[in-house]
Amino acid sequence: MVRKEFVAEEVAKIMSDTAHVRNVAIIAHVHHGKTTLTDSLLARAGIISRQVAGDALYTNFEAIEKDRRMTIKSANISLAFPYKENDYIINLIDTPGHVDFGGHVTRSMRAVDGVVLVVDPVEGVMPQTETVLRQALKEKAKPVLFVNKTDRLLNELKLTPEQTFERLLKLIGEINKLISQYAPEEFAKKWQLSVEGGGVAFGSAYKKWAISTHIMKKYNVTFKDIFELTAKNDEKKLQEVAPIDEATLAMVIEHLPNPSEAQSYRIPHLWHGDINSTAGQSMINVDKDAKVNMVMFGVSYDQHSGEIAIGRVFSGTVRKGTELFLSGQQNKQRVQQVSLFMGPDRVIVDSITAGNIAGVVGLDNVSIGDTASEENIEPFEQIRHYSKPVVTKAIEAKDTRDMAKLIEALRELSKGDQTILVELNQETGEHLVSGMGELHLEVIETKLKDEFKIPVTTSEPIVVYKETVEKTAMDVEGKSPNRHTKFYINVGPLEPGVLDLLEQGAYKDGKPKGKAHIEEFIKAGMSRDEAKGVVDICNSSVLIDATKGVQYLNEVMELLIEGFEEAMKDGPLAREKCVGIKVTITDASIHEDPVHRGPAQVIPAMRRPIYAGMLSAGVVLLEPKQKFTINIPQDFLSDIITFMQGKRGQILDVQQEGEAATVIAKVPVAEVIKGFSNEIRSLTQGKAIWYPEYSGYEKMPRDMQEKIVRDIRKRKGVPEEPPKPEQFLD
Repeated sequence: MVRKEFVAEEVAKIMSDTAHVRNVAIIAHVHHGKTTLTDSLLARAGIISRQVAGDALYTNFEAIEKDRRMTIKSANISLAFPYKENDYIINLIDTPGHVDFGGHVTRSMRAVDGVVLVVDPVEGVMPQTETVLRQALKEKAKPVLFVNKTDRLLNELKLTPEQTFERLLKLIGEINKLISQYAPEEFAKKWQLSVEGGGVAFGSAYKKWAISTHIMKKYNVTFKDIFELTAKNDEKKLQEVAPIDEATLAMVIEHLPNPSEAQSYRIPHLWHGDINSTAGQSMINVDKDAKVNMVMFGVSYDQHSGEIAIGRVFSGTVRKGTELFLSGQQNKQRVQQVSLFMGPDRVIVDSITAGNIAGVVGLDNVSIGDTASEENIEPFEQIRHYSKPVVTKAIEAKDTRDMAKLIEALRELSKGDQTILVELNQETGEHLVSGMGELHLEVIETKLKDEFKIPVTTSEPIVVYKETVEKTAMDVEGKSPNRHTKFYINVGPLEPGVLDLLEQGAYKDGKPKGKAHIEEFIKAGMSRDEAKGVVDICNSSVLIDATKGVQYLNEVMELLIEGFEEAMKDGPLAREKCVGIKVTITDASIHEDPVHRGPAQVIPAMRRPIYAGMLSAGVVLLEPKQKFTINIPQDFLSDIITFMQGKRGQILDVQQEGEAATVIAKVPVAEVIKGFSNEIRSLTQGKAIWYPEYSGYEKMPRDMQEKIVRDIRKRKGVPEEPPKPEQFLD
């Protein structure tokens, strides 16, 4: 008799045998059926009934997710299953599909060894399908494929069984092409998917059936049988001869790696410490008796326990009382509680062993991506987010007495989601919250009102611009207010290769640790002398000390860094953040008396010549862009092309298949931030379906820059006329 339910103690016990553990994320484009598929696994584990699976959307725990029927944050859940005479644990993460919440997907990939990629065959490989698969492959998480909503091909598109199978094979080919393109070289061929190989299943998550080679062999059923039952709409029989939970479970257990297999190739990829060290070998071997080494990929909150750090344990056994260092912190912190996630419930257990996912209470100031270890080891590679916040809203509490609560709530939200940026506008006292898009900000606003019970008012959405330079301004002189100290600096554009490294998150802001960056920067195009002289990184910009033997420079370097960072966070042209700037200190004359070289003298002597240098070189405003994939009936093709071009859009591709057409265009965020949805629906009689994705920052047309700069300055309450270089040189 098959057991249906496991208690937490049993789950924790099975976790100690890594051969029977799988760490898996369900990934997909929005509305392709991840959470519906997850329901079937939950039903098999006995957490929900089979009758409600597909409707329950159980891992959409939060009220806002249930209201919108959309996954907004990753949900962790540890499930136990009996399979072929053994008990298995699947530590499952249901991830969001909407582009605005892609940060959750990025973080989850650090925790898992494999992914189930879900694709709707009618829509095919959509932008977010490619993005999430690329993220998984970058972290060396092995994919399998679940083609969901297969019945749509037969019932909606009215394809014959032969045409359906042809369409499915074409889809598998497209996925394999992406795997070839993005997988690490050693896995590009090994991880190719095929029906015969068992790494592919077709089905309908909502109707709870799926077919794969495992199902075909066990239930003696063929694709032809499935097509006939689908044509008859015989759901009951389909569920009997092709149970979706078994198809998915078999695919995950038989075709995705256990921690022992995965960590042998993932650890050298994600951790750049000495693999032959004790810590390196303990992680490679998933040694549960070694010192604890784990990476935090999530932070959540419990009203009773406070902050819960969620991490993948790569070695050791984490238990109450374990003392851990966090990345960059010198003091150990003691673990007060260890827990696993069983649905929305966090269940406290005695311990969780290497190769699993654990919730840990007791660690303060945890950041996503932090390494937690019993012995202070080299931190894991930073988790790099692909998208950047491009839309901002000013948020303030309706009642000033709620100001402290608002600050704390925003701090909690930004810790749990690093793609949210929160700043205080010193002039107005408003909190500026930046996110991936309007929906992202809307969700933040809803959470503040519903979860934190803080009535707030918000501004209209504002586009986030950036400032940079394309030329170099040589030897600008900066004087301290008392004229006793002088600094000579060059301001110019950062080498494109180095900028790419910083934009990808290869190095944290602040002083580079060690010398690893030197060779990387040289390889990316910077000269050796400059690379060796880098003393600070801020907003993908660098400060370089190129001086020789200047007295007292070391004593004021921290203040120079502070002046540099102030300039990079608040540019001269539009008071927007700067990016891609290289500031080089070439010489200095510093007063010998410490009284004359304090913060009030040194910081302005650094910040002001940077502004003058940027303005002399010519400041360029960068605007964020999004790539839109728009699906429409062919009749509306020319109208959509004209419409997107009218939005300053660049048409990248037009595809036509039968009566359907797809337009891919890159458009400035400023042109689509307001009213876009209503306009496009009106133009296409509501028949357009579109998907935006982040497409980086690009130079704004020169003829538009002056007006935008004046508008921004006016909004920020500073003189509309941009400053001249001379204003910073007196």
